[in-house]
Amino acid sequence: MNPSTSYAQFVGQSAADDLMDDWVFFSTESAPSQGLEESRDDQEVEDTGRFKDKLVSAWNSVKYGWTLKQKSKFSKRSPVFMLGKSYELKDEGEQQHFRRCFASLLWFTYRRGFRPLPGSSLTTDSGWGCVLRSSQMLLAQGLLLHLMPPGWTWSGNQRVVKDDMDLIHSVNDGFSSSERESKRSRHLSWGSILDRPTEGTPRRILRWFADNPTAPFGIHRLVELGKSSGKKAGDWYGPSIAAHILRKAVEAAVVDLPNLVAYVAQDCTIYLQDVRKLCERPPPQHWKSVLILVPVRLGGQDLNPSYITSVKKLLMLECCIGIIGGKPKHSLFFVGFQDDHLLYLDPHYCQPTVDVTKNFPLESFHCKNPRKMPFSRMDPSCTIGFYAKGQMEFESLCTSVNEAVSASAETYPMFIFEEGKTREEARANTPTHSVTFLQRKTQLGRVDTSNSMDEFVLL
Repeated sequence: MNPSTSYAQFVGQSAADDLMDDWVFFSTESAPSQGLEESRDDQEVEDTGRFKDKLVSAWNSVKYGWTLKQKSKFSKRSPVFMLGKSYELKDEGEQQHFRRCFASLLWFTYRRGFRPLPGSSLTTDSGWGCVLRSSQMLLAQGLLLHLMPPGWTWSGNQRVVKDDMDLIHSVNDGFSSSERESKRSRHLSWGSILDRPTEGTPRRILRWFADNPTAPFGIHRLVELGKSSGKKAGDWYGPSIAAHILRKAVEAAVVDLPNLVAYVAQDCTIYLQDVRKLCERPPPQHWKSVLILVPVRLGGQDLNPSYITSVKKLLMLECCIGIIGGKPKHSLFFVGFQDDHLLYLDPHYCQPTVDVTKNFPLESFHCKNPRKMPFSRMDPSCTIGFYAKGQMEFESLCTSVNEAVSASAETYPMFIFEEGKTREEARANTPTHSVTFLQRKTQLGRVDTSNSMDEFVLL
């Protein structure tokens, strides 16, 4: 090491395979003039701030397991359900289809190196922005259903990747086993597989989520919209506040999405008149498409097991676009399940921000590693999302969702549908911080949520 070098800056690599190996050293030799010395001092302060951000990012990546290449085991005896589709993993073709559909989901994670967030000097959301990232993933899934044809997946021939899940079979591709193993040992660029010239609309969607102040659904915009709920950059955002932030973001994006509206259920009730008022337009125009977000609390300090059946049934519906949930103070985006384990996307891997003004690579917006966790570890506070393209789809959604949430006879439904409109429209803008939920059919109670994902609730 050069003796004139006084400190090091950590630089994390963008690939999930290689997180913490790259150090860059900066020279601090004396400058020939006072002006240069002051400039160097300012640079040192800036570099120290970046070093701190990247060190925190590296720690979060280690803390949440991204450096360990964690894999989840999938059984071939049970189907996997993901956002209304089922996959029989005992069939190799179904395995490949599941991998392709999972890789088609948009993955938003912690980022570092973007412009300072509103009202702060923060240039990363590492350590606090996981709920907002999970919210972006849910909204992105709704936008894919809204803008892309049914059954759409990323184009390109997806290859078998040895470390994505514990179900790998040989492929009759014309190569010998040694040649195939040699090919597998090479680095697989998902950017080259998924980044196709025909993917114009998905790329446009990703630009809407860019980490810059002008993106309608980017982290800067979401933080700005959270101010009306008393939140600022660096604060913890619960799933309920996140639902209201998404509603405001969609409402403000009318130029980009003129035919889409968002509705947030109040007190675990979807008021049908309110939804129809949002969606209806004078003839001959069609109904607007709608995102329905339902913040709920499924138990006290822990998940009430009686609700697991209903959660499964919801994730089996094609109108369901996922769940902003997780473990206590650890947000995850739930997209499916197998047996008694939830399938999720994890936002806790910190990556460098991407400049979307250029022809940017797509590989950092897709995850090839499906992960699972037991239902028993699920935090009871969550927001469930649904999408209906038109009036017929909305009526069908009401019927199928109502059946799913009423699946358990032991508890109240997770939420209900009610004719009419909410009596307290003002509450749609600022969620209450009182904590009320139904323990039994004859008892109203309160619960301590200090260790929960949300600081208030709704059931």
